[in-house]
Amino acid sequence: MGLLLTTPISRARRLARRVTGDPRSPLAGRTVMVTGASSGIGEATARACAARGATVLLVARRAEALDRVRAEIEAAGGAAYCFPVDLTDGEAVDRLVRRVHAEFGPVDHLVNNAGRSIRRSLELTYDRFHDVERTIAINYLAPVRLTLGLLPAMRAQGFGHVVNVVTWGVQVKSPKFAAYIASKAALDVFGRIAGRETYADGVAFTNLRFGLVRTEMIAPTEAYARLRALTPEQAAETVVKALEDRPVTVDLLSARLLELANVVAPRLTDLAFSLADRAFPDSAAARAGSSGRTAPEVRSPSRD
Repeated sequence: MGLLLTTPISRARRLARRVTGDPRSPLAGRTVMVTGASSGIGEATARACAARGATVLLVARRAEALDRVRAEIEAAGGAAYCFPVDLTDGEAVDRLVRRVHAEFGPVDHLVNNAGRSIRRSLELTYDRFHDVERTIAINYLAPVRLTLGLLPAMRAQGFGHVVNVVTWGVQVKSPKFAAYIASKAALDVFGRIAGRETYADGVAFTNLRFGLVRTEMIAPTEAYARLRALTPEQAAETVVKALEDRPVTVDLLSARLLELANVVAPRLTDLAFSLADRAFPDSAAARAGSSGRTAPEVRSPSRD
C-alpha cells in the first residue's frame, strides 16, 4: 500500500508521550462517535477506541449488527452505545445530535467513516445519475450535516476533533470513480477549511486518505482481488493514531508522487491512466447495474 505519511507535529506529539512515559491513550475518558460502525473500518475503529478507554457511540443503519459490536466491546471490558440511524435522512441526523447531546454532552471525537463506493465507468453511468446523488448523500452531505450539528458544542468546550475517512483517489483521480471520488473530494476540502475556522477554538480536523482496504464495499469488484489491500484492523490502527495525534492529513507517499505527476505532466498521466483504465474493465456487478445504454445519437446541425 505504500508509506503512510503524517505531519511533523503529530509525530512530535507521539514522541512526547513516549518521552514522558505516559501509558494512557489520549482517548481514555473521551467520547468518540464512529459512523459506519457495524462493519469494516468503522467496526474495527470502534473496538480499538474502546480498548483505549474511550466511550464509543456506534452509528450505522443496521441495528442488529450494531448490537453485536456493542455486546462484543462490552464483553471485552469497554463501553459502547448504539444509535441506529440512516445518515442520509437529515431529520434523523438532527435527532441523533439532540439525543447524544442530551445523554452524553459534547462529543470529543467524530469519525466520519460511513460511505459508499461506486466503481463504474462514465459509459455505464449515462442513465444512472442516481449514482452521483447517492454517493453525495452519504459521502458528503451526511457527514457535513452531522459535523455541523456536533461542532458548536465542541467549540464551546474548547476541544474537539473530526476525522474524515476519505480516499487517496482525491489525489490520484482514478478512472471509473468519478462519482465516488468527487463526493470524497468535497468532504476533504470541507474538512480542510473547517479546520482553519475552528483552529483557535481547539477543534481539529483530519483527512485520512486511505488506499485500498479489504471490506464489504470493495467485494463486488473483481479487479481488486489482484491488488494488495489493508485489513480493516490495519486501517483502524491508522484511524486511532490520527485520533490520538490530530494531524491535518494522513496519506500515502505513492499518492503524493502521483499527485505531483498530475501537476507536472498532466497529459502524460492522462495517457498512463487511460491505458490502466482499459486494463481494468468494469466489473460484472457494474455492468449488471447498468442498462448498457451508450451515448445518445446527436445529429450535426444542417449546413444546407
